[in-house]
Amino acid sequence: MRSAEAYKEVKAYLADTTARDARHLRAEGAKDADRLELSMVDGEEVADVLLPEEGGGTVFWWAYSKAPPQQDWRWGGEQENRRFYRLFFLEAHRDAVLNAYLPRVRREGRDVMVKNRRRKLSTNISVHQSWTHVPFEHPKTFATLAMDPAKKKEIVDDLDAFRNGKDYYAQIGKAWKRGYLLHGPPGTGKSAMVAAMANHLDYDVFDIELTSVHSNTDLRKLFIETTSKSIIVIEDIDCSLDLTGSRTKKKDAEDDKDKAAKNGKKDTRSKVTLSGLVNFIDGLWSACGGERIIVFTTNHLEKLDPALIRRGRMDKHIEMGYCCAPAFEFLARTYLGVEEHELFATVGALLQEVDMTPADVAENLTPKSADDDADSCLRGLVAALEKTKEDKANGRGMGQHPEEDDWGAVAGQE
Repeated sequence: MRSAEAYKEVKAYLADTTARDARHLRAEGAKDADRLELSMVDGEEVADVLLPEEGGGTVFWWAYSKAPPQQDWRWGGEQENRRFYRLFFLEAHRDAVLNAYLPRVRREGRDVMVKNRRRKLSTNISVHQSWTHVPFEHPKTFATLAMDPAKKKEIVDDLDAFRNGKDYYAQIGKAWKRGYLLHGPPGTGKSAMVAAMANHLDYDVFDIELTSVHSNTDLRKLFIETTSKSIIVIEDIDCSLDLTGSRTKKKDAEDDKDKAAKNGKKDTRSKVTLSGLVNFIDGLWSACGGERIIVFTTNHLEKLDPALIRRGRMDKHIEMGYCCAPAFEFLARTYLGVEEHELFATVGALLQEVDMTPADVAENLTPKSADDDADSCLRGLVAALEKTKEDKANGRGMGQHPEEDDWGAVAGQE
């Protein structure tokens, strides 16, 4: 169901010590962009030595892989070869290897893994129901996140309490995980908030595309394959699947299935259910591993089934609202480098009358040419706010907000 920790530790240890002695090596990108991580390919052998305090002597590691015994339909997708190492040593060294050498290998392997760790942004692949990843390099931090300072501090303190709460969670008998629900209009910083959380905690990010998950079983498999020190994100959950309070009628689903069967087509729609997602959040399997944060984002809180977002599943609800005066002043300092300006009061007053997202404010404050300065950008923002106010008075509304940025984008707020 997932790679054994012992295998990863041995692989890291050998890569750092003896793997370079092998004739054939597998090369992968390292944390340092100019270096490579090397490991043995199948069929290679390397020697290692027992330390004097371990009794001395030589041991040999062989790298192997074999096909899985049979396709396991329960987990779906195509399974990878099972990779493993064989360790050969003299019978006289048995006690030293088992009681001293192997524990040292695992300890040093863990140290190497921490040293070489590169944070990852992972997403699920529909065909194999597995994860693929790229380096996580989003620049957003809480220091550059436009938000009310008191609210920002509350969130940071909550994250710190979670990160340092291993003993507390064990004491109260809860799995070491926490759920955050980020809700608000598009452009209010939900994706940026997730990036800031990941950078603050130094966690990996697993971004689940629910529509690509075939079944509850596949969702469970994906969850098991996530690592500790990670944030598991389902963005726009109200749009991902029918997981809202107004459930699709069973008869409609059966009619669609029958129609697909008559046309000779396989029903490829996701079969993930509300029950399956709830069990994913706080069922028995949710305790496999620890130090995980689960984040849902939505533009429409009222559409979500209350069972999905109650406390205990989504422990902390964070409203990502429209831009306020403190957030505007923060953006002005960040984008324009100004602490005070005669137009600050005008902008603050307008923001109390009309709704504008931080993304819209940031766009108006962004210099568009070499001739733009703080004064021209602020006047442009005032003009945009006054037009929004006029549209509101005439019943035209604000128009469509820009969509939130995807993970690869580098933008001001989202």
